[in-house]
Amino acid sequence: MPQSPFNLQVQNTQVEGRIVIALERIAQAFRVLLWSEGKAHALSPVQVQILIFLLYQPVERRTVSLLADAFNLTKATLSDSVKVLEKKRLVKRLPKQDLRSHTLELTTKGRELAMQSAVFTQEIQNPINKLSQAEKESMLLGLLDIIYHLNQQGIISIQRMCYSCMHYKANFKGHPHYCRLLNQQLRQADIRIDCPEYSSVFSA
Repeated sequence: MPQSPFNLQVQNTQVEGRIVIALERIAQAFRVLLWSEGKAHALSPVQVQILIFLLYQPVERRTVSLLADAFNLTKATLSDSVKVLEKKRLVKRLPKQDLRSHTLELTTKGRELAMQSAVFTQEIQNPINKLSQAEKESMLLGLLDIIYHLNQQGIISIQRMCYSCMHYKANFKGHPHYCRLLNQQLRQADIRIDCPEYSSVFSA
């Protein structure tokens, strides 16, 4: 049976355990900041995340189904949150050409609130800004490996990241990271978590 990193004896003798606990503390901070931002506007954390998602994602991704996938929620739960945002006149629905589905769009009020809320993680980013470029790249690759593993284990939904993209190739033509769509080597700092050109390996 695996040893728990919450066991202090294990935690203080294994660097891996301390990394897990460090990530758990950062997750706590993320939740606190998100709850605080939502409370300031009488919104739930998920509703704040929806507004930020709609602010920056392309129009083809602004559907209830894709939002539900992005946040690992059921479509019904996501729809309930969207209805609240509609009542608050922060979000509106736009019918697609076939009129059987729709996309979501921020209202002027919703856009203003989303832009204000989108920087809620600043206190997490501030210490990262102070790291050297090499330290940032090392941290990024380590976190990407964790995210990719969690996705492969079915714990989180598919991520639009380089590692799971059909265009990505590791150790290709002597390059550690290579994008066949761009036909060029990727630096460690170029590896993306959410890429507009992402194409799932399952759709190839």
